[in-house]
Amino acid sequence: MLAKTNSATVAGIVAIPVTIEVNVDVASKDQFGMHMTIVGLPDNSVKESFSRIDSALKNSGMRLAPQNIVVNLAPGDIRKEGTGFDLPIALGVLLANGLAMDLARASRFMVLGELSLDGSIQPVRGALPIAIKARELGYEGLIVPKENVHEAAVVNRLKVYGADSLQQVVAFFNGMSDVLTPTVIDTRAEFFAHQNDFELDFADVRGQDNIKRAFEVAAAGSHNLIMVGPPGAGKSMMARRLPSILPPLSLAESLETTQIHSVAGKLKGGTGLITQRPFQAPHHTVSQVALVGGGTNPMPGEISLAHNGVLFLDELPEFQRTALEVLRQPLEDRTITVSRAKYSIDYPCNFMFVASMNPCPCGYYSHPTKPCQCTPGQINRYLNKISGPLLDRIDIQCEIQAVPFAQLSRMEPGESSATIRERVIKARAIQEERFQGHKGIHCNAQMTEKMLHQFAEPDAASLEMLRLAMERLKLSARAYSRILKVARTIADLEGTEKVQSHHIAEAIGYRNLDRGDWAERGGFS
Repeated sequence: MLAKTNSATVAGIVAIPVTIEVNVDVASKDQFGMHMTIVGLPDNSVKESFSRIDSALKNSGMRLAPQNIVVNLAPGDIRKEGTGFDLPIALGVLLANGLAMDLARASRFMVLGELSLDGSIQPVRGALPIAIKARELGYEGLIVPKENVHEAAVVNRLKVYGADSLQQVVAFFNGMSDVLTPTVIDTRAEFFAHQNDFELDFADVRGQDNIKRAFEVAAAGSHNLIMVGPPGAGKSMMARRLPSILPPLSLAESLETTQIHSVAGKLKGGTGLITQRPFQAPHHTVSQVALVGGGTNPMPGEISLAHNGVLFLDELPEFQRTALEVLRQPLEDRTITVSRAKYSIDYPCNFMFVASMNPCPCGYYSHPTKPCQCTPGQINRYLNKISGPLLDRIDIQCEIQAVPFAQLSRMEPGESSATIRERVIKARAIQEERFQGHKGIHCNAQMTEKMLHQFAEPDAASLEMLRLAMERLKLSARAYSRILKVARTIADLEGTEKVQSHHIAEAIGYRNLDRGDWAERGGFS
């Protein structure tokens, strides 16, 4: 007998529907137990599902006669990965054996879940994009593991059921509707309720007013930023507070971000939509694949997990050079294509890149009180670990010094994140209105060269100032564009329509690391 159930697999962050066809034949006289063959490009985790399904059926009190089972995962030209096919295959086996299950009702649902040997259902990756696909295809409902029900239930106009065991799902399809009840979530209420719940605040930072200003400008225009300074100056402390001054996520951004984290299996049980911009801070031992994504079973990398948020690389020169160089293209295109022999997948990666580094191997070059133990050659080799093309893509480059004791011991807090965020949101609102006729452009950092001439054209005095800076600092054409973008953001924070000379001057001040004689001059001073 032939039976069909419905499930899905994930490619990138998009779900692809999969029809599971199960055919059962009577076993030969000398055969014991079930024999299962799975076709349709299954990976090893799918092929191993037979052992889990066999034990789950027996331990759930559903012993079947010896038989030969052929399972086809259609379409057959797409690779199927993961353990989420356990539950729909098990249901297909039961349906094909003619058990008292409503075949018509089962066809109206998409099913997803991994089976334990005792018949309980374990969580899987990618429940959210599969729920979106189920609604798009017009299914009545989706059955997922209990731990995944919250993330899948954020999709409205779809009945989402969370199941604990195979027995519950079988009973549900046998007409016992009260066994499983749909989970209902007020997505908008839940989303807006947690947008401003930040544990970290810029009010905790004493001093460093110039660096706070740099962070405000970076947040207002979504500009990349790097800090150079000695250990303990507050580089990581301020970087981790950056999400608290960024504009809140929109519902569309939140849904896209949550899909990526769902596919990567990073959502905790009971989590719905991600309500705050992500902050990813991988260790400097991270591999190239872990950073950009891919692998034997393709997964989003750190840059995609930082989509719509912040990617922070602490101690930048300690990262592998090859890993850093792969950031160059995603920083420009804001998407990454992972191409391998067996697949090609696109992942979004529109993130703010923030980095920090010491000025030398010992960390105290140009420090006002602590002597540096490094030779000029060691300093140059250390700084040369960061390539010029990568530095070109970092809009704001600033030096940070240790906070004097007089400022550190002050009891009054600094300016709060909420106050800074208000100014950032106003500046972003100006940019949204400015770029509303340009698809895919939402902030100054995303402006094209043509748009620079339209929206950030400097006056004659500013242009002369910029020419002198370009010649004296030997800046590249890309640095010229970055300066204009940052100047446009500074003008937006000020509420000024035209880019003026003092905006250009401040933007030029954020390009000091471009100077080739940094080590010989004793830092930025």
